[in-house]
Amino acid sequence: MRRTSPAGRRRPPGSPFNTPETPPPPVEQYVAGDRVSHDKYGLGRVLAVEQDDAVLIDFGAETYRIASPYAKLVKL
Repeated sequence: MRRTSPAGRRRPPGSPFNTPETPPPPVEQYVAGDRVSHDKYGLGRVLAVEQDDAVLIDFGAETYRIASPYAKLVKL
């Protein structure tokens, strides 16, 4: 007699574990002149966009290049 593992069981149709995977949120698109806020650097303005790979942002005192997916960056 073979034993079946719990991972091989099918869940009933009404199971709360049958939720489909949600797709990741789309990557925010920036253009030169956009006002942004960064968790570490504060408020800034987008100076340039490098082929959707990175953005160059002026935060007043310094300018930083932030690479995609812009985790801590929010468009205002």
